[in-house]
Amino acid sequence: MGNIEIRHEPPAVEQYLALRLEAGLSPMSAEGAAAGLPRSCFAVTLYEGNVLVGMGRVIGDGGCFFQVTDIAVKPSCQGRGLGKLIMREIRSYLDTVPQQTYVSLIADGEASKLYAQYGFVPVMPESQGMFLRR
Repeated sequence: MGNIEIRHEPPAVEQYLALRLEAGLSPMSAEGAAAGLPRSCFAVTLYEGNVLVGMGRVIGDGGCFFQVTDIAVKPSCQGRGLGKLIMREIRSYLDTVPQQTYVSLIADGEASKLYAQYGFVPVMPESQGMFLRR
């Protein structure tokens, strides 16, 4: 994995927005990122030097509900196990929250295979993930 520095802090707004786009995630606003990033329950960022190469966050109410989000790795750094490193850090955090919590995530495409390695299971057909289209 080279010289990867693991930090337990959210990225700067500009880095966050750029990595989301580069990794193929949906764009977010600078205003929304500035408001939301500091409110993370947990964040992990991976750096090579001063370059953000990976990130992930846990958001929620801090007690009953948590959602894993913003899992992203710079495309030029994919295939090096960085997604697993991010998920290991997130799973370690989740192991410290109360047992009777609901932890969720939305898995796009093949990402479900990564998340399954950390205990996440599909909720279909009992439940179905939905979002508000705006």
